[in-house]
Amino acid sequence: MSIKMLLRSMLKTACVAVYRFMNIVIPLKKNRIVIASSLGKSYSGNPKALYETIMLHGLDKVYECIWFYEKNRFDIPGNNIQVKYGRFRYLYYMATASFWIFDSRCPMFIRKRKKVSYLQTWHGTPLKKLALDMDNVYMAGEKSIEEYKDNFKKNVSSWDYLISQNPFSTEVFKRAFCYKGEMLETGYPRNDVLFVKNNSEDIAELKRKFNIPDDKRVMLYAPTWRDDEASGIGRYHFSGALDMDKMYAQFGKDSVMIIKYHYLVEDNTDWSVYGDFVRVFDQSVDISYLYLISDILITDYSSVMFDYSILGRPMYFYCYDIEKYKNILRGFYFDFENMSPGPVSKTTEELISDIEGERFREYEEQYCEFVKRYNPWDCKDSSAKVLKKVLGLGEDIVKI
Repeated sequence: MSIKMLLRSMLKTACVAVYRFMNIVIPLKKNRIVIASSLGKSYSGNPKALYETIMLHGLDKVYECIWFYEKNRFDIPGNNIQVKYGRFRYLYYMATASFWIFDSRCPMFIRKRKKVSYLQTWHGTPLKKLALDMDNVYMAGEKSIEEYKDNFKKNVSSWDYLISQNPFSTEVFKRAFCYKGEMLETGYPRNDVLFVKNNSEDIAELKRKFNIPDDKRVMLYAPTWRDDEASGIGRYHFSGALDMDKMYAQFGKDSVMIIKYHYLVEDNTDWSVYGDFVRVFDQSVDISYLYLISDILITDYSSVMFDYSILGRPMYFYCYDIEKYKNILRGFYFDFENMSPGPVSKTTEELISDIEGERFREYEEQYCEFVKRYNPWDCKDSSAKVLKKVLGLGEDIVKI
């Protein structure tokens, strides 16, 4: 071990010791809330929706809201404090906040105090197997499936509340997470906006904001990450199997393709060769807004399919590695190929043919069944329902 690595290890040990000491001696602050989305990589998702409901009702002046970020500060409205992950202030606020709102697991050294309320919002309805349901683990930094599952169970044991989007998720989460806390069957707060802003005026405003032309079809490409394509711990390569040259040749004149990476994916691809056809949005842009401005969704095994189906718009599934993903990397909770709410393509040529032939129309019945099963609880005021329960707020907290 180099001197630099040794010093870093010693510093980390010292910081953890100081954090544990603060956990014992510093009183909790009753109105302090710590919040993070995507491990500090974005200001988005369920945590964002909950915070903005707090702010909408002026409660950001009552509660001290602390947002954690990984690299760069976010443009967050209202009264809040932004603190970088892993720094001393992060440890201090974790030790003294009475409410935690996160959509991913905390580091293993974090310990929740007895009077702290921990809301785990999670980040999607699962198609791919999770946690204790997994047979193997290929993620960077994980030594064995047994250790991964043991750490997951220890982490989950601190959760007081967990949000579920549908009865299917409730069943899976309880088993796969060995979750024994309270399940909030409210639908996802992040989807409130899909009910509130799904109108021509708001969509036109969003297109102006993102400089998306009104006269072109908007295709949103939002694939998930692959467990075995790591570029580091907690970071993964962009899966570039889609032939963008062919997509550009076919759709470049009348369409715009928006690419939205998963929050764990880092990519340096030069998309400029495709001119205005390809637009890439980073983690500073909430994907919910991209759902609203898009005409079709292209994805694979990502949970974006469950949220996007609320809009009732066409979905196409580009699954070039489905056999490997299904049989080796993760495995699925249901027969995806036969129950998908849109055509499944294994090559770029098939995808182009499916889009051109509007094959989504063949899946109308499956689409309706999909929505009934996976979106029964999403509504325009899921955020309010969650906050009433977790923060004990009254009936004055209403929809966004």
